[in-house]
Amino acid sequence: MEQYQKWLNFLSEEDELKKELLLLTKEELADAFYTDLSFGTGGIRGLMGPGTNRMNVYTLRKVNFGYGQFILKHHQHPAVVIAYDTRQNSLLFAKESALVLATMGIKCYLFKEVAPTPLLSFAVRYLKTQGGIVITASHNPPKYNGYKVYDEHGCQLVPNLADEVIALIQKAPDLFAIPTLAFDELKEQGLINWVNDDVSEAYLNKVKGISVHPHLRTSDFKIVFTPLHGTSAKLGSRLLRDLGYQTILVEEQMVPDGQFSTVKSPNPENLEAFSYAIKYAKQFHADICVATDPDADRVGLVVRDQDEYRLLTGNQTGALLLYYLVNERSITKPSVVFNTIVTSEIGTKIAKSKGLEVITTLTGFKFIGEQALLLEKTNKTFFFGYEESYGYVVEDFVRDKDALQGLLLCSEVANFYHQQGKSLFAVLEEIYQQFGYFIDEQTSFQLDGAKGQEQIGKILTAFRQQTISKIGTLQVIIKEDYLLGKRWKDGKVEEITLPSSNVLKYILNDESWFVLRPSGTEPKMKVYYSVNDNSHAAAERKLAMIKQTVLDLIKKVG
Repeated sequence: MEQYQKWLNFLSEEDELKKELLLLTKEELADAFYTDLSFGTGGIRGLMGPGTNRMNVYTLRKVNFGYGQFILKHHQHPAVVIAYDTRQNSLLFAKESALVLATMGIKCYLFKEVAPTPLLSFAVRYLKTQGGIVITASHNPPKYNGYKVYDEHGCQLVPNLADEVIALIQKAPDLFAIPTLAFDELKEQGLINWVNDDVSEAYLNKVKGISVHPHLRTSDFKIVFTPLHGTSAKLGSRLLRDLGYQTILVEEQMVPDGQFSTVKSPNPENLEAFSYAIKYAKQFHADICVATDPDADRVGLVVRDQDEYRLLTGNQTGALLLYYLVNERSITKPSVVFNTIVTSEIGTKIAKSKGLEVITTLTGFKFIGEQALLLEKTNKTFFFGYEESYGYVVEDFVRDKDALQGLLLCSEVANFYHQQGKSLFAVLEEIYQQFGYFIDEQTSFQLDGAKGQEQIGKILTAFRQQTISKIGTLQVIIKEDYLLGKRWKDGKVEEITLPSSNVLKYILNDESWFVLRPSGTEPKMKVYYSVNDNSHAAAERKLAMIKQTVLDLIKKVG
């Protein structure tokens, strides 16, 4: 209530935030002020509005002050590049970020228009800046916005660096006392600059360079493309047309719209997000539909299967892309594939069948970016990185997941097999027959606010403390606790070398597994399941059994 009164006294009557503040219910007020916005796997994401636990100009100033101090601590005469998506207030938040940093003496490069997240990652190294910021909440609902920060390698800050920023944010001045000079004044001083078009041109050329078969015939392959009102509208449509595909654009979703008014959720992981695209596909008898999320780091693929259009999971798409790469791309030196602890093992089997090394990281593409940097000091090369949540990167000129690289490769893979008379589902069947029938699924529990956070903690604590030796008919042979950094196997305790994270993984005696993990970007508790068997039907039965057993255990927690 002290914080509420402070905000009430500071904000002017004309400030929209004050008008919103006066309309908050008692419960909304508690949620808006019970804590400060905090860093998760994707930086900061939160509801927009007044309060310390909300995305607004003032909380963002404090965060930027801490990040600015971090940049100044590590670099002399630093510069930062700033991008933003199509969401409500994204441009405002991007400009405010530039004001705070430029006032601190940090040179800022600001994109003139909305830009994909992977373009920001690329721009950091292309412009040789010491950091980067992107204002986005990815595929979250319209009432959210977010803030992601990058290091000089174009990689999101890993935990030890994020902890430094958090400590500096906590030491920052009062959020209403952080100074900012006028935008035009900072521009005149050369502290704020617009990003030139040569950055996106260079990026697009790099994306085109990942093609394995650049001379493959494309003119008879039809692709429906939608950016879901997001940042890839311009570059994504241009990329497909430059490559020569028959490109059908979902015109209703090519326009920037922070309300994402044509979809329930702008998330290419959901079939519903493709409803407009599938209508176009049926009308034009298209081969595939491709959708990117609003900040263009995730890509989803819907494939024609006879007269139906079916959505591939992130694991299925990843397996198809990897299968194509290992069979069609020349491997001339030791190469590494990167995935995460919640990615299906089918990719690992595909990679290892061709002698590739596989490195598994925590969830969050920043960990893959971190590992890609470490490869530079070795004789090994980056081959492919992906995670189950529809994020892929083929070449690491981007140190984040890249929906434009995904768009190109998904189109090429589908077209390559189409030229051979095969659908992607037929290719998946080949993969399953060779490596086993893998099914992966996820359950999410929406748990909002302080009560939700408490419930998530309660569930994870209960699982952490109890001994689970069986899941249905299967034995638990390994328990991994990434918060404690310990693995229990064969009655022994081993150390886990990955960074600390509040995640639990259980591996069963048939190589199936399940994982409990709070989302780093949404108020959700997630449970991941992965099973495999010698037939699709057997794998389905096994999945149902494991899923029901785990959900029953969660229900018991209450």
